[in-house]
Amino acid sequence: MSAIIVTGTDTGIGKTIFSAGLTAALGATYWKPVQSGLEEETDTEIVTRLSGRPALPEAYRLDMPASPHLSAEAESVEIDTDLEIPEVEGPLVVEGAGGLMVPLNRQVTYLDVFARWQKPVILCARTQLGTINHTLLSLRALRAEGCLVVGVAFIGEPEPEVEETICQMGLVASLGRLDVMPEVTTAALAKAFEGIDMDRIKDHL
Repeated sequence: MSAIIVTGTDTGIGKTIFSAGLTAALGATYWKPVQSGLEEETDTEIVTRLSGRPALPEAYRLDMPASPHLSAEAESVEIDTDLEIPEVEGPLVVEGAGGLMVPLNRQVTYLDVFARWQKPVILCARTQLGTINHTLLSLRALRAEGCLVVGVAFIGEPEPEVEETICQMGLVASLGRLDVMPEVTTAALAKAFEGIDMDRIKDHL
């Protein structure tokens, strides 16, 4: 079983849409360990709808749309941060929540768990203002914990100079850019994903 982690520089940047495209392109299974917020369509439901691929059930489903540690505390739930990546046939796409330093409890962040798993990581970054700082900080944090970074996947309108700056200063490969889609459908996502460097990603599986 080969797993790859999708994380982001922040919340709401499009990493779930990227995860859906990646899951489809790899013919993979998807897993979101912790889902915070159940009122709207969950990330697992979005990915299965757009990718047409199976997903594993979340280890934790929490009602409140907040940081996992706050959602868990509100429901008197203790998240087991020693959870392991499930065994599946074929590739597994694992999506974190928010950014790297999102807490799972008062002591452990997603980054701590990723470092223990030692699986390759794709960092999603939007191309909007502020992304250079957020992305370089995230790359530094990942490498400080010994995580293997496959590359940065940019999401949003093209910003060539910004993207080039991040790759040069962050010493990281660009995995391409996922363009803004007026309507996110399975067909539109597959078309947009043609700009993603799947060869580099597959080399790390």
